[in-house]
Order: sequence, then structure tokens, then C-alpha cells
Amino acid sequence: MSRQMVRPGGRSARVQAAVHTAVRELEAELGRDGLTVPLIAQRAEVTPSTIYRRWGDLAQLLSDVAVERLRPDTAPQDHGGLASDLTAWAEQFLDEMASPAGRAYIRDALLGDPDGSNAGQCSAYAADQVDVILTRAAGRGEDTPGVETVVDHVVAPLMYRILFRPAGLDAAHARGLVAGLLEGDAAEK
Repeated sequence: MSRQMVRPGGRSARVQAAVHTAVRELEAELGRDGLTVPLIAQRAEVTPSTIYRRWGDLAQLLSDVAVERLRPDTAPQDHGGLASDLTAWAEQFLDEMASPAGRAYIRDALLGDPDGSNAGQCSAYAADQVDVILTRAAGRGEDTPGVETVVDHVVAPLMYRILFRPAGLDAAHARGLVAGLLEGDAAEK
């Protein structure tokens, strides 16, 4: 249900913004366990039926909010070269996703996602960021791997470790994944 088309500036967009804001405010005040649809509806100044009609249940609403919060705010920084750009991005990705808030957003995005569309959107955010880095590097004349290769060799292993084996996960691991990818990519050429 959370994949409805939203007209920019329309009523649907205003309702979504009000409900998302209410979720963020109430979560900060009460914690995640204190959230209920009626409480969110009251804060957003909509009826509970509006929330149920649009999102189905609390899990799907929290999933929608989490996906929005996982969206990057800015393009990856330009550090002048593919290795430094991709390494800095991987370290930042790890730092954000492995934080308690990042892990909670990932959990919420996946729990309220019966059709996998939210997981796909989160994956697209990462792939889009990687594409910016690779496009910029190619524009400088650097050889680059493909987006899916970076996803398979850097993003996927980081996400697996964040979700299932977070102990000992640090920036050195992210740097190692990038170095391994770029060294392996250079060896294949």
C-alpha cells in the first residue's frame, strides 16, 4: 500500500508529510514501542482510517518512514579519485547503517515490506550513490567497475555484516572491501 503515486504539493503529499513528521516526533518523545496509529493520527491531524487506508498497518507505516529516512541527503563527496571517493562513501555508509538508528531504520524498512518494494528502494538509493561515484570517476578517465559489481563486492557484504554479524565491524573492513574490489578489478583488465 505504501507505493501509491504522490502528487507533489497535493493532499496526498501533505498527509504523508504530516504523518511522517508525527511518527518522527512521537518516536523521539515516546520511543518506538509507544507508537500507535491513533496517537500518530491525532498528532498528524488525520483520522486513523486515513493511515490504515494508505499504509495498512503500523508496521507498513514505520517501514515507509524508515525508507524515507534511509534516503541520502546529498550526493557522495568528490575526493578526486575513484578509490578515495568509494572508500569515503563505504565508510560513511557503514557508519550510518551500522549505527543504532540506522539498524532500526533497516529493521523497520524490512519488517513492513511484504512485497519487497521498500528493500528495493533502499538498494536503489545505494546503487544511485555508487553510480554518481563511478560516473564521476569515468569522467576523469578512470577505469571503473559496474554499479552491480560494487553492490555485490562492497554494499552487499557490508549489509550482511550490519544485519547478521556486526561484532568487530569497522571502517577498516569497509576499506578492505573497496581495496579488494579495485585491486581485483585492476587484475582482471
